[in-house]
Amino acid sequence: MNNHEIDYKLYGDDMQFVEIELDPKETVVAEAGSLMMMEDGISMETIFGDGSSGSGGSSGGLMGKLMGAGKRMLTGESLFMTTFTNTGSGKKHVYFASPYPGKIIPMDLSQYRGKIICQKDAFLAAAKGVTIGIEFQRKLGAGFFGGEGFIMQKLEGDGLAFVHAGGTIHRKSLQQGEVLRVDTGCLVAMTADVDYNIEMVKGVKTALFGGEGLFFATLRGPGTVWIQSLPFSRLASKVFAAAPQTPGGGSKGEGSIAGGLFNMLGGK
Repeated sequence: MNNHEIDYKLYGDDMQFVEIELDPKETVVAEAGSLMMMEDGISMETIFGDGSSGSGGSSGGLMGKLMGAGKRMLTGESLFMTTFTNTGSGKKHVYFASPYPGKIIPMDLSQYRGKIICQKDAFLAAAKGVTIGIEFQRKLGAGFFGGEGFIMQKLEGDGLAFVHAGGTIHRKSLQQGEVLRVDTGCLVAMTADVDYNIEMVKGVKTALFGGEGLFFATLRGPGTVWIQSLPFSRLASKVFAAAPQTPGGGSKGEGSIAGGLFNMLGGK
């Protein structure tokens, strides 16, 4: 095993958090800002990239660190990640929370041939040694206009990784040649053997008046895919649409639930 072997436990239903148990000298890598709490004896360190060898580890050098950080910048993520290491003598626990309502999906990469492809904002945390890189959509033209489908993250290694998704999660196994068309925002993750592409919705009237996105992801088996019922972009658009606004840009009834959510998500 090249990755640290961590233990975990999930808590909650729709607002989950994960408890990760670290033995002495074990390390977990997480997205900046995902920490909920941690016990005494765990040290934090901010690093470039994911901390794996060649993309931010001690053997990667300055160029390796810059390349790792640059890959994360392309996916729209922070240039930095945070490591949590048990520097004590006994078992210690660190906790990471979901950023919005949904589920945390634990994935043992050794069970999926060492690689999972996921949405660019789905990664939450992983055992140190898991490489977090980028997976380019092969057809760049469709990818540029496909929104979420253009650049996806790839998680590689043989350890545990935790992915977060919104709403209810559906895990579906595709047989050889089986095709599934998914809204680009609803696709959470898939195994590396799934053949995927971004296609435009056929028909001008359907594209303009159908109420759906102009693009969808076409997935062809064999392989396994994870689908989310509530992408954060869809949740945010509904909240903004429901929040009444004054001509000056502020929202009416700022003491109301809708006003509070609007302000929380970036309104004034």
